[in-house]
Amino acid sequence: MKNMGEPKLKIVAMPKDTNSAGNIFGGWILSQIDTAGVIAARELSPERVVTISMEQVVFKQPVFVGDIISCYAKVVKVGTTSIRVEVEVIAQRVDEFGSTICVNVTSATVTYVSVDRRGNKKPISEELKRIHGFLNA
Repeated sequence: MKNMGEPKLKIVAMPKDTNSAGNIFGGWILSQIDTAGVIAARELSPERVVTISMEQVVFKQPVFVGDIISCYAKVVKVGTTSIRVEVEVIAQRVDEFGSTICVNVTSATVTYVSVDRRGNKKPISEELKRIHGFLNA
C-alpha cells in the first residue's frame, strides 16, 4: 500500500472466524488491527505498549473466508508516552471472474501507551523518536 510500507501482519480469514451471516466477525478484524498496530508501536517502545483507544474504525467492505488480509500500520504521531498508529486493512480475494483483486476493507486509528513491565507509563526514548523521524536531529 502506497506510503504505508510492508504489511505488519498478513493472515488468512478462516471459517472459525465467521459471524452468523457467514462473513468474518468484526471483532476478529479488530484483533488483527490491534496486533498490527502493536507491531508498529513497538518500534518506538520495544519493552511494551498497551492499547488505550481505537478511533475512526470504519468497516468499508465485508471480509470473507479465504481472503488474505494484509494489515498496514504506520506510526503518525508520538508523544511523551503515547503512540498513534493508522492501520489500513486490505483483503486479497478472487472475484467472480477468477481474477485476484485487492479491496480496502477496514481502517482505524489506534493509540497506544508505552509502559514498563509493571504497567506504569514509560517515556519513549528520545533516541528512538529521532531514529524514526519524530524529532529533529
